[in-house]
Order: sequence, then C-alpha cells, then structure tokens
Amino acid sequence: MPSEPQPVSLMGLSRGVRADAARNRAAILEAATSLMADDPDEVSMQAVARRAGVGVGTLYRRFGDRQGLLLAVLDEGERQFQQAFLSGPAPLGPGSGEPVDPAERIRAFIHALLDRTLANLELLLAVERQEGRRTGPHAVWHLHLRALCSALGSARVPDPHYWADLLLAALAPSVVRDQLALGARPQALHDALDVVVVRVLRS
Repeated sequence: MPSEPQPVSLMGLSRGVRADAARNRAAILEAATSLMADDPDEVSMQAVARRAGVGVGTLYRRFGDRQGLLLAVLDEGERQFQQAFLSGPAPLGPGSGEPVDPAERIRAFIHALLDRTLANLELLLAVERQEGRRTGPHAVWHLHLRALCSALGSARVPDPHYWADLLLAALAPSVVRDQLALGARPQALHDALDVVVVRVLRS
C-alpha cells in the first residue's frame, strides 16, 4: 500500500527572504490575486507591477515569468489544502482520535478539492493551459487517493491507481468549467460527484 505523500508546493521549496523582499512579495501577490480574479489571461506582468507599486523587473526576478506568478498566487491556498488533508481534523484529515474510515476521507477530499477548484477556477484553468493537468500538487493528490483506496482493500477497489486517476479526472478544471457552461450548479456537481464516489467505494 502506498504511504501518504509529503506536501508539495506549486513553487518548490521556499527560501528565507529579507523583510523588504517579503513585503514586496506580499504586495505583488495581493495585486495579482485581485487583478486575476476574473480573467488571468488578460493580466500582464506590467499591470501587476503597477498595482503592487514595484518595478516589473522585480516580478521577473522573483517569479521568473507570468506562469511562475500564477503558480505563486495559488501556492498558499494549496499549502493550506495539503495540510488539511494530510494532517488536519477528520474526516478530511486523519484527525487525532480513532482511525477514520478511508471511504469517508476519500469522500471528504473529493468534495474539498471540488470546492477549491470552483473557488479558483480561472486561475487553475490558466495553469492547466500552460502545464496540463498534472501540476506538482496533482502527484500529492493522486498518491493520497491511492493510499486511501488501497486501505479499503482489493475487494472494494481492485486498482487504486486507476480509481485515483478516475476521481481526479472528474475534477480537472476544464471538466468543471465545461459542466458549469452546460448549466450545472455547484451543488449539482457535488451531488453528482457524491453518487459516483458512493457507487465506487461501496461496490
């Protein structure tokens, strides 16, 4: 059975930074988050620099390029999400008391990931267009689901790797976008996902 993964940042390992650099980073991320809320593809590095009150060269030195800035905007939320499902309270996390049914943790994880995708859809779509669906955190999500599926036993989940792929495919940003475009409401997506998860895990 695969072991639980270690947290992975969208930006890789963080480094210590000076206080002024930390303030600049915070201002840049606040500006980028605000500007990219509606249509990230239309936001330039120059616009972010103006809003943050820094030179555009500062952005390129700190984040490399526009894609690096997109990932940085999403990074803090991703860190918090990983902490929640890897070590937080049950049922999303393992909790600190009695062991939690793996099926309940899978269900909680899938719904939490859908909420995160809905809340950050435009940013995640922009990242998906650049990097595809398998960004760094995808490996953490996949290994986490594989570990939980394996814990259910081969009679219930004969191929944990495949079921992890299947569950995550339904939560790809482009899939969520297409369902919303067809008129699905967020609650309807949760309800449909719940039916799939229940059928898979209780078969």
